[in-house]
Amino acid sequence: MDYENAVPIVQIKNVSKYFGDNQVLKKINLDIYKGEFLTLLGSSGCGKTTTLRIIAGFEIPTEGSVVIANKDATNLQPYNRDVNTVFQSYALFTHMNVFDNIAFGLVEKKIKKSEIKKKVEEILELVQLNNFEKRKPSEMSGGQKQRVAIARALINNPKVLLLDEPLAALDLKLRKQMQLELKHLQQQLGVTFVYVTHDQEEALTMSDRIGVMNKGILEQIGTPKEIYEQPKTKFVADFIGESNIFEATVSKKIGKNLELVIEDGSVSAIGNEFKKNEIVSISVRLEHMKLSKEPIEGFCLNGVIKEHIYTGSNIKTVVQLPSGKCIKLNNHPDTELNSKGTLVNVYWDLEKAVVMHTKDDSLYNIINDAVFK
Repeated sequence: MDYENAVPIVQIKNVSKYFGDNQVLKKINLDIYKGEFLTLLGSSGCGKTTTLRIIAGFEIPTEGSVVIANKDATNLQPYNRDVNTVFQSYALFTHMNVFDNIAFGLVEKKIKKSEIKKKVEEILELVQLNNFEKRKPSEMSGGQKQRVAIARALINNPKVLLLDEPLAALDLKLRKQMQLELKHLQQQLGVTFVYVTHDQEEALTMSDRIGVMNKGILEQIGTPKEIYEQPKTKFVADFIGESNIFEATVSKKIGKNLELVIEDGSVSAIGNEFKKNEIVSISVRLEHMKLSKEPIEGFCLNGVIKEHIYTGSNIKTVVQLPSGKCIKLNNHPDTELNSKGTLVNVYWDLEKAVVMHTKDDSLYNIINDAVFK
């Protein structure tokens, strides 16, 4: 998607939300674009579902506003917003068959029966439930019920479809299958999807963009590749996938090249907006870590191989540093491995490490004590 020229369909502007004295959202600003698949990702209690409910109209923001299709929707009732919601619990009418469940919204709008029949048949084909129209929800699997819930939401042609952890109740194999089906369905229809999940792999698989949330704050918004390869904060680096994270002091800066002192030695990386003596965090993905028996220029970091863990697609090696901190790296299953107890030098290609400003002022005292004592 060309985001420079994309049109926002939903705009969340300076939205904060309190429940009593508890602030669950803190000045959220987010543009959601027409035709994109956006995922709000975070752990339980981070504010992602509250954000979704504010877009849907089930909650009103304490501060800020919500604009949908260029119309201020902040105080509109849910039924007056051109959005529909798919819940984790499906929320199907158990006494109705599939046809009547899907047709319910159209019946309420008093659409002609012939038009309803045509639309339901079209949507059933789209979600691959042809010939299921007479079944009751109790006669269907979890994946089939989820398709019915999605079909019921889509048949009203909403500008935005909101999905609140809709696959969480499914088993792993079915969940992965439904992830691909949902993504293909969204691409086929061109409807804007706003999806909530705590599953990092699910977010990376399905999304055009991901908004990572933490304690009511939108930590970062970006494509899956940007979120994974260029995390902006220590939380994002730690929450998405697996990383080795070091706290460090910038000891020298020559152009973009940084020399960094950490508790167990010194390392090198590349970064622009950093100053000498600044405290930073360094994130290195497991697949980018390297080991050598020989010294590596720019790195004074060694440790002892503690164990190798076979995980099927790779072998995870654990290296213990002098401080007791353990780092991990991934090896191809065919890689020749050093034996346990081997002393190795740890390094990485400079551009593969992500250096981040730290927001945690307490780290200054901890690291200064450790490095300069």
